Amino acid sequence: MTERTHSRIFREGLLEGQVCVVSGAGSGLGRETALELVRLGAVVVGCGRREEPLAETAELAAGLAGSFEREAIDIRDEEAVERFIDRVVAEHERLDVLVNNAGGQFLAPAETITPKGFRTVIELNVQGTWLMTHAAATKAFIPQGGGKVLSVTLSPHNGMPGMVHSGAARAAVENMMRTLAVEWARFGIRTCALAAGQFATETLLTKYPQVVVDNLERSIPIGRAGRAEEMAWLVAYLASPAGDFVSGTTITIDGARDNWAGPWPPEAIAGDSGEPVAEERRPKP
Repeated sequence: MTERTHSRIFREGLLEGQVCVVSGAGSGLGRETALELVRLGAVVVGCGRREEPLAETAELAAGLAGSFEREAIDIRDEEAVERFIDRVVAEHERLDVLVNNAGGQFLAPAETITPKGFRTVIELNVQGTWLMTHAAATKAFIPQGGGKVLSVTLSPHNGMPGMVHSGAARAAVENMMRTLAVEWARFGIRTCALAAGQFATETLLTKYPQVVVDNLERSIPIGRAGRAEEMAWLVAYLASPAGDFVSGTTITIDGARDNWAGPWPPEAIAGDSGEPVAEERRPKP
């Protein structure tokens, strides 16, 4: 496999000297984020539950400006997370950025979700994010006087029918980032949530029912799904000095889906040529 060697957006060496951890680095948004950070000169340590996808990311990262290391861990396992962050700090003597990208959910009507299914999603998205964040803060960011936590969540925010477990989990993570931005500001730690809309990743295109995939872009006002590199560019920007004053907020990257479902105007209330309808005003006498 071959990979583009230079960033399309940022100058070479932008993140040289930085050490970044990216969870869920074996596919989708996590993989592209890890590769973009490596292109910019960072040392990236990727983790995920399975070794094979991480090895594929490592192959793609070979020859880029920075370097990519990997370790297969379950972020729900407290001891595994502690050992992982300990190793990163021991080998690199610092950690600058943690990208909490790992997560998961499944599409199901709320009434069919079992307690086990709900608990699994909460443990992965909330508990896993907390374990990674707490370990990075206590073992690296607080002792060294700063660091950044960027946690990927989901859009839309106005309810998520079919994924009540994930909607609840991602809301918890967004509040976690807001709270920690205040509480850990005294340590020089910045925390943000990045609410991702529908991105055309392999997981979305192959895991979900075809009718969902076929109608996906119709639900997005901008008229297309996101590209994985667009999330990677946002992460790279925030990881750079340009993101040093950004903390305690949720940045939504979803083509305006958070504000409206579908194009404007809707077909049902559009004019004959598709233009928005407008109130007829009486001319002034």
